Amino acid sequence: MIDVIQVASYIYHRYKVQYNRIIDEMKLHKLLYFTQRESIIHTGEPIFAAQFAAWKYGPVLVQIRDCYRNKTFNSRIDCATLQQYQPVFDYVFENYANKTSWSLSILSHGEISWQRARANTPEGEMCTSLIKIEDIREDAERIKTRRFYFNQILPQINANQ
Repeated sequence: MIDVIQVASYIYHRYKVQYNRIIDEMKLHKLLYFTQRESIIHTGEPIFAAQFAAWKYGPVLVQIRDCYRNKTFNSRIDCATLQQYQPVFDYVFENYANKTSWSLSILSHGEISWQRARANTPEGEMCTSLIKIEDIREDAERIKTRRFYFNQILPQINANQ
C-alpha cells in the first residue's frame, strides 16, 4: 500500500496540470474514494490504508482535509511507487475528474459503504463513522459485475437480436 498523502498529492498535482486549476477539496476527497474503489477493482487490494469518514456530502479523509487546508501536499511524488497504479489513476481521471464536485458527491451517496457507515445517522446530520474497507470491497464487486454485464453480456445479447 501507498501512503495516502502520496496518492492525494498525485491527484492534486495531476489535476492542476490536466485542468490548469487547483482541485477543490470536495472533489479531491471523492476522487480519492473512487481511486480506492478502482484499486480494489483493478488489483484486488486497496491502494492506501487510511479510512474514510462518512460525512454528510460523502467520503472524507480527515488527514487529507488538514493537508488541503494547509496546502502541504508533496511536490515530490514517488512516481516509481505509483506506477503500478497508473491504470487506476487513468481510469479515475477519465471517468470522474471532469465531473462536478456535487455530482461526485451524489455518486458517492449511492455507494453501499457510505450508506452503511451512516445507517444510524439522520439525513443531513454530521457523522464521523468510518467507512469499512469490506464495504468498499462490496461496492467494488458490484461495479465490477455491472461493468462485466455492460461490456460483455449486453453486447452479446444485442448482437443476437
